[in-house]
Amino acid sequence: MQSKFIAVGAVVPWAKAGVGAVATQASANVSYGPRALEMLRSGLTSTQTLERLLAEDRETQVRQAAIVDSKGNVAVHTGKKCMNWAGHVIGDCFSCQGNILAGKEVIDSMAQSYGTVEGDLVDRLLAALTAGQKAGGDRRGQQSAAILVVRERGGYEGFTDRYVDLRVDDSLHPIDELRRITNLYSMTMLSREDPSNLVPITGAVATSVQKTLKALKFYTGPVTGTYDEATRKALHEFVNVNNFENKMRKDGFIWASILKHMEQSAKIRKHEGLGRKSK
Repeated sequence: MQSKFIAVGAVVPWAKAGVGAVATQASANVSYGPRALEMLRSGLTSTQTLERLLAEDRETQVRQAAIVDSKGNVAVHTGKKCMNWAGHVIGDCFSCQGNILAGKEVIDSMAQSYGTVEGDLVDRLLAALTAGQKAGGDRRGQQSAAILVVRERGGYEGFTDRYVDLRVDDSLHPIDELRRITNLYSMTMLSREDPSNLVPITGAVATSVQKTLKALKFYTGPVTGTYDEATRKALHEFVNVNNFENKMRKDGFIWASILKHMEQSAKIRKHEGLGRKSK
């Protein structure tokens, strides 16, 4: 989601693995989130849940809500008094909706992108959000954005279901910032990279790893171009210090994303060092 509204991620999205997902928008009734999830957990469908929520609410015409249950059933409501343009489009196991939008083309672009882009749910959600913004997005502009994806034991160390739960609460370009943070989070915490992105630590790569670790003060040995035990220990320490434990390999390979991050970190360290010297 994205909105000209501070911290939209604290209001709109609600989800529980194996239960369903809820979005409460417009003049949002935030209680829809936890209440809907409890109803879904009890066995109600998305349609039954939405009907009950609306029946218990006197302000339904200023509400917008979407629910997808664990079986992929979708139910959506856009009240007649939601600020223009407001509406929704339902697809196969998904819904795109919004209010105060530039026009219907916003949700149409989101739905088309979500239904056609390659990748997992995280990629498809971000693609849909980007497409919606390109089509005009919130007609007031941008301020905050968020992405929430749940998966059974998908959270840190498997203790929660919050597979991806990221927010940009106030920014001139929140979708761009959300994508940057998501990419960093993916590299740090998730295991969803293509195996083709693995690089053997040999030859020029081994030399680069040693030079980079040396520049970052993790390695003190000679640059030999050989991935020996001292280099492995230095790389392991770098990985732990930077919270990349999920990406440490024991097979003599390194993820290209980690290698790139190391090299960029070394360049930043060198630039900062030159800056201090020039002063």
